[in-house]
Amino acid sequence: MVDVTNFRHDTVLLHETVDMLEVKPDGIYVDATLGGAGHSEYLLSKLTTGHLYAFDQDVTAHENAQSRLEKQLAQNQVTLIKANFRDLKSALAAHGVTAFDGIIYDLGVSSPQFDDSKRGFSYKKDARLDMRMDQSQSLTAHDVVNTYAFNDLMRIFSRYGEEKFAKQIARKIEKVRSEKPIDNTLELADIIKSALPQKELKKKGHPAKRIFQAIRIEVNDELGAAAESIETAIQMLKKEGRISVITFHSLEDKLTKSLFKEYSTIDIPRGLPMVPDEMKPQLTLVNRKPILASETELEANNRAHSAKLRVAQKN
Repeated sequence: MVDVTNFRHDTVLLHETVDMLEVKPDGIYVDATLGGAGHSEYLLSKLTTGHLYAFDQDVTAHENAQSRLEKQLAQNQVTLIKANFRDLKSALAAHGVTAFDGIIYDLGVSSPQFDDSKRGFSYKKDARLDMRMDQSQSLTAHDVVNTYAFNDLMRIFSRYGEEKFAKQIARKIEKVRSEKPIDNTLELADIIKSALPQKELKKKGHPAKRIFQAIRIEVNDELGAAAESIETAIQMLKKEGRISVITFHSLEDKLTKSLFKEYSTIDIPRGLPMVPDEMKPQLTLVNRKPILASETELEANNRAHSAKLRVAQKN
């Protein structure tokens, strides 16, 4: 049994994310990122004869949900699915589901994962480099840091961390690991700091934040999985079904914005008096600008500062 005593966390944009789905009491819904089960619990409160399918690849999230959603599980209102959300279609098909009325994504690492020092996500707590959301997968942060070639490290630091000193940091890691393996989080954080100019260390924010983000995205293929899953979800949404996506950094938001734009716009040929149904876009944007956390929520939950919510509806 996994210890879930510290797994609860403040769910970001709770009401906005669920309320904007315009939940039907008898509808079929998906929480693609179960996490601490906050969104799932609130969505279930709006269902009568409807059903929720909740995904997470993290065994700790499932242990927590077994307790938090005990009543709803007993009433057969919710089905927990241990899988990566990129397997949305096949995993739901196994339960006889081919379409749904709404879906939620809360992208990135969950607060409980980040707060559990043993998971190796944090640059502030010492632990073995790990960062796996699915603890059964083989690739870890330790593998990335110690076995990736210099060019590959530089690429992921630049692409996934948007780090302007990617080259210097990759070189320093390469030098240190040639003498001995880099095993722990604080050790890596110190190496990153030592590779940066002194003026960078005086700037706001932890100097290792972007590199840790980049490694985490690489270990879990977060952007690839999100793109696959969101595109699948768009296809599986029923008419007038809605999709809510919360992002926490620019790469996730750019990905979501780009996909929503792609599926909500069309090139209309000149002189065409009417747009045939088969040419109409699949989505309509519910909000053109992302929804941000309220001042009240920001005061109560510091992690809500970077959260952005985008919602779209199936035509």
